[in-house]
Amino acid sequence: MNLKLGKLNRGPHLPALVASSISREIVQGRLKPGDQLPSEQALATTFGVSRNVVREAIAKLRSEGRVWSKQGRGAFVGDNANALVLAIDQGALRESGAFIRLFELREILEVEAAGLAAQRRSRDDLVRMHSPLDTMASSPYGSVRWVKADLEFHHAVAQATENPYMSQFLGFVSEQIRESVLAVGGRGQDSDNMARATLAEHAAILAAVEIGDAAAARQAMRQHLRSASQRLGLAIGDREPQAKPGVRRRRSENKTSELPEVGE
Repeated sequence: MNLKLGKLNRGPHLPALVASSISREIVQGRLKPGDQLPSEQALATTFGVSRNVVREAIAKLRSEGRVWSKQGRGAFVGDNANALVLAIDQGALRESGAFIRLFELREILEVEAAGLAAQRRSRDDLVRMHSPLDTMASSPYGSVRWVKADLEFHHAVAQATENPYMSQFLGFVSEQIRESVLAVGGRGQDSDNMARATLAEHAAILAAVEIGDAAAARQAMRQHLRSASQRLGLAIGDREPQAKPGVRRRRSENKTSELPEVGE
């Protein structure tokens, strides 16, 4: 077994990085269905991490269906390790372009989720949304506790849609965001102001959901996600689409159209 594994840079998302590295070996065929993974100690030595980190990584892979474990024998690659498994390479998310695209996906999903939540939320849903905001108000901005509560709020909004697929998919995307946010953090901005701004944005979403105003909930969620991306040094929604090669843009009084260049 010729695996391409090596030591990792330190960071708060080590289990995800270990899991991502092992997933890459599976996807690229160096680890095949039925193969046994190296022992926890061997993996810990290879990656330069603790055995606890390896255990968390294996648990993550197990939850994704990539591996299975047998007591006393270790972990094995699943027979359907590449079938219908949704996974995002945490290493790739360290590149700003990939992180921006993940935030774009999050906006597409969460804006509509906020609208549905406003139409369908129950009293219990509202309680679940209030609780994380209380935790955030009493936690240091950007701490693990803060980020966890932040994403719990968004998960509560997703749950209020009464669409289990929406909740499941947003839960997956949020986990990827959490790992990257902990690694990136805010960039050169005052944490007190950022905390106040973030809490105010969440409160606006909750207020709209609470009164059942779907349009206001969508707008509040969109504004929050745009502002959150800016706090992370990203630029979601600010980029104009590029014209395709061989296409010029013609603007009329009411609309913009794309026309092929003459002779193309």
